[in-house]
Amino acid sequence: MGKLLTNSAAVTETLNPSPSLLQWPEAAPVHSPKDADMAAAAWAGVSGLDEQLRRRLEMIRERGVFWKNPRDAAAPGVAFRLDHGGDVEADGNCLFTAVRRAIGSSVVEVRELRQRAVRRFLEDYGSADGSEKEAVDVAIRHLYSPDLNSGWGVHVVQEVKLLAKKADRESLDAAIQDLVDLGLQRELASESIYKEQCIAISDGLSWAKYMSTSGSLDDEYDIITLQYTDDGLLSIDENRNGIAAAFGDDIAIESLATELQREVYVVQAHGLDAMVDENTCVFFLPHRPRVQICEHPIFLFMKGTGKESFF
Repeated sequence: MGKLLTNSAAVTETLNPSPSLLQWPEAAPVHSPKDADMAAAAWAGVSGLDEQLRRRLEMIRERGVFWKNPRDAAAPGVAFRLDHGGDVEADGNCLFTAVRRAIGSSVVEVRELRQRAVRRFLEDYGSADGSEKEAVDVAIRHLYSPDLNSGWGVHVVQEVKLLAKKADRESLDAAIQDLVDLGLQRELASESIYKEQCIAISDGLSWAKYMSTSGSLDDEYDIITLQYTDDGLLSIDENRNGIAAAFGDDIAIESLATELQREVYVVQAHGLDAMVDENTCVFFLPHRPRVQICEHPIFLFMKGTGKESFF
């Protein structure tokens, strides 16, 4: 059971770091002191960074990041220097574009990398037992088919994702028009038809169809997005030009890590609007493969600046 904090002394005591928390050591940097100037130059040209965040990233580059294979206790550790490798456009393909560039592949195309992640997921999902599949399905429903009767204490807007077959768009439009002719408001008519006739992303198989969608004319499906507030339907993105792609999520990242046999770290950065202090404005989110680790990790830098980056 939690405790209610009613005085400033208790709050201060609670917020003080516990001795068990890992703090960034004040030891000598992994690299020579002259690397400080190089670190500053490396991040100086990156747009959208608060000054505190920029300093933290410069320090991480100067000191390096130590990595050790978590499944091989005898293997030596490796220190990485994280340089900013460039930006990728923040469209639905940004994860796969960043991974492709981070691994230095000029052979594998972005769409192929997406399909490899989906195939890997389907293999693992197909071999999972009932309880494992149900856990995955629950996570998928939470992401793409949320219960609109709850969650409003956290979210202002919630989205429901649906898949419409490209070949069915004309028949869907005709069904919507039939309801409009009967006097129903077009937006409500569209919501009704899409929810009735399109595919909800609610389990592993429908997730695979969704994550296969890259915004290409060759896709089988178009992504429809229904946005809700606690008052009801807010808007519908019908994606009539079919260019919306499925953004890579944690499930896709884990599948990529498994396919590439290496850990993938999302380096999450927060600006002044979200950080507690400078020491907590950057953290590393590991995605571990479900197979043996055979390669060094890759690091993907993520910040809400309109673009994604990689190291």
